[in-house]
Amino acid sequence: MVTANENCTFCHLQNTTLFYEDDEFIAFKDIRPATKHHYLVIPRMHMKNVSSLKKKDILIVKKMVEIGQSILEKESASIENVRFGFHLPPFNSIAHLHLHVISSVDEMGFLSRLIFRPDSYWFMTANTLLERLEKMDEQ
Repeated sequence: MVTANENCTFCHLQNTTLFYEDDEFIAFKDIRPATKHHYLVIPRMHMKNVSSLKKKDILIVKKMVEIGQSILEKESASIENVRFGFHLPPFNSIAHLHLHVISSVDEMGFLSRLIFRPDSYWFMTANTLLERLEKMDEQ
């Protein structure tokens, strides 16, 4: 079941080249890329942000990472020097869960290195998020 939020930009994307698409997820290039290979992977179902995730959502996050990895491979991007992560509220620009897939990290400029700094107050890596979700009580 796909649910959309009428005020969400990502729920109503138009004129966007998709790098991945299925019934549950889509992926596209970030409009302000940190590197040549900077993609966003989002669930079609509206999910607000990482703070709204529960232990039951682990498979969603894992699938988002898998999709990101497959895009990088398909686009012949580095799969060794990558960053997978999520901005934390209130630092997320759009209130729809989206995974940043960035390759190659070495190509990021100074500002991008700050914006996508691993496990900072504003950005959490996918691995750290998965560890936190694993530790949660069932809900």
